[in-house]
Amino acid sequence: MEDAPTVLVIGGGATGTGIARDLALRGISVMLAERNGLSSGASSRSHGLLHSGARYAEADRTGAEECIEENRVLRSIGGACIRNTGGLFIQLPEDDPDYFESKRAACESIGIETRVLDGNAARRVVPGLSERVERAMWVPDGVVYPSRLSAANAADAEEHGGTVFPHAPLENLTVEDGHIIQATLGGSVDATVAPQYVINATGAWAGQVAAMAGVDVEMAPSRGVMISVAYDALGPALNRCRDPDDGDIIVPHESEVVLGTTSVSVSDPDAYEEAEWEVEKSVQECAKMLPPVAEAAVVRTWWGVRPLYAPDEQKSNRRGISRGFFVLDHADDGVENFLSIVGGKLTTYRQMAEAVADRICSKLGVEAECQTATRPLPGADDPDRLDAFVAHYDAQGPTDSDVVKNGAAA
Repeated sequence: MEDAPTVLVIGGGATGTGIARDLALRGISVMLAERNGLSSGASSRSHGLLHSGARYAEADRTGAEECIEENRVLRSIGGACIRNTGGLFIQLPEDDPDYFESKRAACESIGIETRVLDGNAARRVVPGLSERVERAMWVPDGVVYPSRLSAANAADAEEHGGTVFPHAPLENLTVEDGHIIQATLGGSVDATVAPQYVINATGAWAGQVAAMAGVDVEMAPSRGVMISVAYDALGPALNRCRDPDDGDIIVPHESEVVLGTTSVSVSDPDAYEEAEWEVEKSVQECAKMLPPVAEAAVVRTWWGVRPLYAPDEQKSNRRGISRGFFVLDHADDGVENFLSIVGGKLTTYRQMAEAVADRICSKLGVEAECQTATRPLPGADDPDRLDAFVAHYDAQGPTDSDVVKNGAAA
């Protein structure tokens, strides 16, 4: 094991593994450490929607532009890490028709493809769709299988000289003279390393990791429930066309659909209530769009914690507004070789990783260009190979456990 990597990435979700891949492809020595298996935080405890940007179009143009750009990139590089389903924004009688029109107009101005269907046309596309649906808007949403995505990024990082430790919790950071000089890793590593730079890509846990270096990163984590039910008749993802609220997304898999979600503030991303009302309300609200899910058998239920950055959240009290991402250079806080990446969405993980890698390359004087927007992920065209990566890195999570084959050998 190299004990002095140029960069140590803490956090093995989509963003962390994306950073490791990007840096390795640029020829930089990188080590990644995750505590509980890759993507064990928010990445594989999400609903797995590949956003087109339509959800945010009228509220946050920049965020929507980021989503549609990365949506197209992932479709070109992701292969079986994603599923091209399309999506429908559903208008019920109680939903404001002006909201529908403002979203459609915003999508058009951004360049997000849309197509409006009347209620009957929408029901032909989606058998079982509520008879109360008045109209729908097709957008290029899709599905992400985050276990495969994180594992494929990690595999490519290692293929290009990086090192990935899926069970190596960070235990301590030693700071001297304004620099992190050592990082102590436990678990399978049980060693101290001396990186030139440390990147904190731990999502909702970013504040806890930053505190180890004496830095304050104020997070505002929020939990949300997901319920996977047995239902194999849904093609496109469904979004309720209203201001974002509880129970307004249905994401199709192969023989199941994922219903979600809620948004409840938590103080500790490792210890929070899992309230039954969240399950009941999400199912009830989703059934207003697709009534059969109300009686479908529940396969599994899980909660995820969103990595929301407190200063960004304080700008608005509107739930569901697009959350941007932020690269925090802690040289401003007195620690010269420490960066945090916070906020963002699963859909924009690659763009977030590129922004961090650009910053590190600038500091190192490395002029290599980013390759991740055009280079396909390893195994993209081979689901069995992707699932072998998942097994190798212990990257399995509840979001896609119905799709990823268990027990594959690396």
